[in-house]
Formats: sequence, C-alpha cells, structure tokens
Amino acid sequence: MKTHLLLGVIAITLLLSSCRRDPLKDLREEESRIYITNYDTSLNYSNYKTFSIADTVAVIQNNRLVARERTAYDAQLITAVTNALQQRGFTLVSNTQNPDLGVTINRITNTQTGVVSYTDYGGYYDDYWDPYYWGSPGYSYYYPTYYGVYEVSESAVTIDIFDVKNKTQNNALRSVWSGLIRGSGIFRNENVNSQVMALFDQSPYLSAN
Repeated sequence: MKTHLLLGVIAITLLLSSCRRDPLKDLREEESRIYITNYDTSLNYSNYKTFSIADTVAVIQNNRLVARERTAYDAQLITAVTNALQQRGFTLVSNTQNPDLGVTINRITNTQTGVVSYTDYGGYYDDYWDPYYWGSPGYSYYYPTYYGVYEVSESAVTIDIFDVKNKTQNNALRSVWSGLIRGSGIFRNENVNSQVMALFDQSPYLSAN
C-alpha cells in the first residue's frame, strides 16, 4: 500500500504569504487538517465499475464500535463520497446487485487520560539555590510530589473502499483504498464537501475510466 499525506496548508506557504502570522500559533481551522490516503499501487482501478456504499456511518469510540448512525452530518458525508465516486466514473448500485466495490465510513473518537507527577522541577532548584546558605552543608532540598490529571481527545473521519467481487482465499475483503481526515472542525456540516474533495483530489488514480 502507498500512502499520501496532505497538510491543510504547507507551512512554507504561510511564511511566504504573511510575515505577521505565526504559522504554529495562529493556524486557521482549515489549516490544521490532515488528509491521508492509502492505496494499492498494483491495482488497475479501471477494472472496477460499480460500487455500493453503507447507508449509515459507524461510530467508533476508544477502538470500539458503539453505534451505526445517520445524522444530517452522516447523510451529507455519504452523499459527498457517493458523488465523488460517480464523478470518477463508478456506478452506484445496491449491495444486492453484486457491486465491485464496497464503501464504509467511520466517525472515530478516542479519549485518553493519564496522570503526571511534578517533583523537583527537573532538579532546577537544586542547582539554583545553595543549601549552604541555610547552614545545611551536605544536604539538598526536598519537594513534595504533586499530581495532575490530563485528558486528550482525538477525532477522525475514515473512508474505506473494499474489493467485493474478488474475495481472498479465507473469504475476507481486500482493502483497495482508504482515506483519513483529522483536525479541527471535521465534524461540521459546512466542511464535509471540501474535506471529501481534498481526499479525492490527491487520489487521481481512483477512477473507473
């Protein structure tokens, strides 16, 4: 499989276009997004003509499938992917019509929590303060340990395309293309079409023609 990675806007472009904005601290929402695609370089995608797409979106939280939903956002996402594939020459059929390709979409949210301890500030004060000042030669300072709890959440949208007509020997479905979107605002309806377009724009090989 080959991987393509596209940043929302390349940092060099930001530096050239503006000397006043900090490209790391002042990123706009759309500039924070990352688009990653994987595909099989050995495939001729013109050998596939039809596709079927799931009418619901899988909701995955902390690596577990928790629901299959069709919210307004999900419906728009399914439509955007369908339109993109049809523009590439693929024909939409139902899953009972023996499609060549099967498409699934996932909304992923993973949340991680942890504990961090703060002890002597990395030894900084041991070096800065002189224990001899307090009349205690041969001794160093003692700092009580403090603990802090942190939580980190990551969200992503993934689109996966499988070869349905050519199953493997163990009757498994072979992945022929996958796309991943990460960053701020990816679950907003107004961003759906541009995000899907970004994935397909970096996948010109994905065509039935």
